Amino acid sequence: MLEDTLRVQTIYIVATASESTLRQRSTFPKHTPPTDSNASATEDAPKKVIKSVFTSAEKTNSLIALAGLTALAIISRFYKINEPDEVVFDEVHFGKFASYYLRGSYFFDVHPPLAKMMLAAMGYFIGYDGHFLFDNIGDKYNDNNVPYIGLRALPAFLGAMTVPLVYMTMREAGFPILTCALAAFFVIFDNMLVTQTRLILLDSMLVFFMMCSIYSYVRFYKTRNNPFTLKWWSWMIATGVSIALTTSVKMVGLFTVATIGVAVIWDLWELLDIRRRLTMQQFMNHFYARAIGLILIPVVVYLFWFYVHFAILTNSGPGDDFMSTEFQETLKGNTMADGIFVKYGDNITIRHKDTSVYLHSHEHNYPLRYDDGRISSAGQQVTGYSHEDPNNLWQIYSDNVENTKIGKQVKDKDVIRLLHVATSSWLLAHDVASPTMTTNEEITTYSINEDGSRFNETTFQIILESGGDKLRTMASNFKLLHQSTKVAIWTHAHKLPDWGFEQQEINGNKNLVQKSNLWLSDNIEGKNASEIDQESSKAVKTRSFILKFLELQGKMISHNAGLTDSHPYQSSPIEWPFLVKGISFWTENETRKQIYLVGNPLGMWIAVASLAVIIGVSGADLLSRRRGFYPLNQDVQKRFYYATGFFFIGWIFHYIPFFLMGRALFLHHYMPALVFSYMVLAAVHGFIFIEGVDGPISDAGPETRPRQLQRAVVPVIAYASGIILMAIHLGSFLFFAPLSYGTSAPSVAGLARRKFLPQWDYHFAK
Repeated sequence: MLEDTLRVQTIYIVATASESTLRQRSTFPKHTPPTDSNASATEDAPKKVIKSVFTSAEKTNSLIALAGLTALAIISRFYKINEPDEVVFDEVHFGKFASYYLRGSYFFDVHPPLAKMMLAAMGYFIGYDGHFLFDNIGDKYNDNNVPYIGLRALPAFLGAMTVPLVYMTMREAGFPILTCALAAFFVIFDNMLVTQTRLILLDSMLVFFMMCSIYSYVRFYKTRNNPFTLKWWSWMIATGVSIALTTSVKMVGLFTVATIGVAVIWDLWELLDIRRRLTMQQFMNHFYARAIGLILIPVVVYLFWFYVHFAILTNSGPGDDFMSTEFQETLKGNTMADGIFVKYGDNITIRHKDTSVYLHSHEHNYPLRYDDGRISSAGQQVTGYSHEDPNNLWQIYSDNVENTKIGKQVKDKDVIRLLHVATSSWLLAHDVASPTMTTNEEITTYSINEDGSRFNETTFQIILESGGDKLRTMASNFKLLHQSTKVAIWTHAHKLPDWGFEQQEINGNKNLVQKSNLWLSDNIEGKNASEIDQESSKAVKTRSFILKFLELQGKMISHNAGLTDSHPYQSSPIEWPFLVKGISFWTENETRKQIYLVGNPLGMWIAVASLAVIIGVSGADLLSRRRGFYPLNQDVQKRFYYATGFFFIGWIFHYIPFFLMGRALFLHHYMPALVFSYMVLAAVHGFIFIEGVDGPISDAGPETRPRQLQRAVVPVIAYASGIILMAIHLGSFLFFAPLSYGTSAPSVAGLARRKFLPQWDYHFAK
């Protein structure tokens, strides 16, 4: 008995080793062409070269399924797109930006320009002139003659076209029609995707271009056995252009770049394998080609949209104040071009750049004792005042008693004194705590009639941050650095108590590098029109594109990171896959209608389960293989890792980075990851219920080793389970559709039934 057992084990080991050897031989052929890398075993062509693994009947069935799904996508996105005929949620921003493009007025936004320019182009083609500024949620479109249906049609169309891209991507990755249809069906009938893509918002463009990128890369990967051919180059360049377009809509398009970047790095790593028999020169050719197609071309495309952005927005607009003086001087009608040089002896107003309050003083003193018991200097108050007033005037003196520089221009790094005109007192900083911040210094004034013992406490160095090396009204941003105690004159939005007339506190900031230390002079008292015309240059200046681009890019990143203010509908990334919290988009009190952004809960929760299956199966397979047991067929395993795993990586890269962000986040940020999760869901369904895979799916190369054609078997249970999943998803979609479309008002009882989680705070629920 023992002898028989050993014999059987020996035969099994030999057979397994032989099979492994054969697989290696089929994977790495003996002869490799000098300009090509060899295909893996799973992608080799059969002995008789065929153009497609799919039969003509399957192609016909696939086209019918694709056409039907696309029609459903169009219907779901365009259904009653005219409702509501009011501004909804972030249409107040992106509709406004489209109007600014049509006006040519410069504006600032944290997102790149492409999607907003597309909306503006749509407006231009339908005859819209940008007269409406989308100021408030609920503003009526029809009352203001806004062709809003046409503007909404663009994101709705691209949202619908995402569906065939999902289907075709799955099909090109080798999945059967059922699997592809399941993924597309879940995308069609997701409530969040429907709501977001039928309004004047950016996310439909983002997801559409993202799927263009994924589809193009899959097509490119399938041509890897024929490198440097026209088809190979075409799909690689299409991938590069698509990822550039994705990033040109929102910066989170970089997550798509990362997804494809990881796949490209893996592909290059495989090419570097010595068994591929590529020379280093051949490998570097592959590297350089990908660097051109997937790095250089995307960068050029990304820059191109900013070039168009600057070419359109040539007029002064609401975004001027976000930019530097040098940038603003390139805009027509901007007051920076009218700036005149400030001279010693001039009476000027000084305004804070961030909060726009004037440096102000009046004949009222600080209280001797503050509410917290601290003692003040009881000196004259210096505050920030938001209105024009005679008490805003300050006269510029030099740092000597004789004031010998009268009539000379004030320059960068000059040491000056500021005399408050109305009260004849010098601006002064000293080592006394400010009214509201014990870490900062009190700013007060010192009478001109007093002795000169406190002269040093009244001297400030003017440090110009922009506008050249001479002080100009409007054009120069500057800091006032106290010479004695080394603090910068600063203000913040905190209001003083009643004794300070609820004006803004002015104090001395010890943090000298803080950007909010900046001030500007916006007016010189007594300058007549002829003097202004002589001293100012009204000609619009030019600045290089790259400097404008770099400045705007830096502003976009910094302001995006600074969006930290709390919002009642913000949520954390950990909540998104489980739909813990939604967003109220729009309400109408008279009819009790509302649009509440929430995904398809049953569909999304099933998708989360499928993501867990991916992790579980991968872990079990790795452990089994470690112990010498191979539970998965080799072809099924590779399809599982290379295709399903690629979509899973896409979900990871479009979801996990949000955990690292400090800004306020919302449920709609999950949209790109949600599409990937539905693709994973369909692939996992196929992995569980469909036997085998279709293959080979990649194009055969001239030296590809022959391999037998394989067919996936789709049993009845696969169709039955797929139909059940679709029915569950569709039922859930229809149940929440009134909240997604806002076309009808559920009753209080109806809202209660739709409140699956307590955090879903619907309006009119009582």
